[in-house]
Amino acid sequence: MTELTTLCYIEKDDSYLMLHRIAKDRDINKGKWIGVGGHFESRESPDECLLREVKEETGLTLTSWRCRGIVTFVSGRGEFEYMHLFTAEAFEGTLSECDEGELAWVPKAEVPSLNLWEGDRIFLDLLLKREDFFLLKLVYDADDRLIEAVLDGKRLF
Repeated sequence: MTELTTLCYIEKDDSYLMLHRIAKDRDINKGKWIGVGGHFESRESPDECLLREVKEETGLTLTSWRCRGIVTFVSGRGEFEYMHLFTAEAFEGTLSECDEGELAWVPKAEVPSLNLWEGDRIFLDLLLKREDFFLLKLVYDADDRLIEAVLDGKRLF
């Protein structure tokens, strides 16, 4: 089954709002640090999903955002996902607690030292170095090891 998701890195003072996924026992992201986002609901567009998920997970209402790329995930367990990757630079509201883990503003320079998925390191680097839209394919084996990455049709490894 193909999953459609969004992921957003909200920016403030040269930091990203990161979610440490520690709340749910059955979570593929357990223990990892990621942005905020989630699965599309019926008939949602990427931006509708983005706005709903950010509001649900953070209490914030985005006022300025940009779709930066589409990341295709292929898992060795037969899972397949198209993730719409966003950054946001403006929002309203007050940060609230998240039932999926702990939210924290992390300086961008410190993000690589967090417990991240290996493929996330690739697209986080792209967010810092590129302004243009990109397509990234990440292939993991059944043990969640990244075995292939393809950026804009060119194999990275």
